[in-house]
Amino acid sequence: MSLETIAAEIHTLSIEDRKKLIMLIVDSLIETPPIKKHSILELEGLGAEIWAGIDAQKYIDDTRNEWET
Repeated sequence: MSLETIAAEIHTLSIEDRKKLIMLIVDSLIETPPIKKHSILELEGLGAEIWAGIDAQKYIDDTRNEWET
């Protein structure tokens, strides 16, 4: 498809659709840095200091006891 054909097609679009097309073209020209993918394993140990010295089973038992009262 030639640019002339594309330009002719563009003129058949509504003003709103032409504005959307302009935004699509501009967005395609803007270089964005690649998004670094993360692993769920990076969260391992996060917040461990909050739970330091707390017995997990006692915490669970206490929480369950709160539900019953």
